[in-house]
Amino acid sequence: MNLSDALDKILYSFQAYYNIKREVEAPFTAEAEFLSHNEQYFLIKKAKVAEINSNEHVFFYTSDSLDVATLTELDECAWNRGLARVKPDSNHRNTDITLIIIADQIQPDAMKLIRKQKHYKSYMFTFHGWSNYRLIAVELSTGNLAYNRQGQSLKKLISNILK
Repeated sequence: MNLSDALDKILYSFQAYYNIKREVEAPFTAEAEFLSHNEQYFLIKKAKVAEINSNEHVFFYTSDSLDVATLTELDECAWNRGLARVKPDSNHRNTDITLIIIADQIQPDAMKLIRKQKHYKSYMFTFHGWSNYRLIAVELSTGNLAYNRQGQSLKKLISNILK
């Protein structure tokens, strides 16, 4: 499987719930965003109990090889772009930021660094929500996956898609 086929398969699985953008700013290949707004009422709509916004921004990157310098740049870029889209207020629950990397080869040092990458931000001591960071990388030549602690939830999804 080549890079574009793998990206197409992953984007296809995301398109049911996410808004997909293929024409995005460098260095990313594509982006997906999930925006959820829920309201809870007590008996009638005028008696609103809660409003909850939960969002996720997913950044996709494809490359022939991934090294530590590129990984560091992608990590910083995805986190900063994701945070720029956060609108914390009393109704904001969370905005998660995800980076999915698809590469033919991933250097061993980069594989180790992926497992250590973590970002977290709370807004007004979590009264206005928080942001988590998930990262997963796929090495197509071997089928190996590397992910950070938050990205572990994507392991099963990505491995099933690329079978």
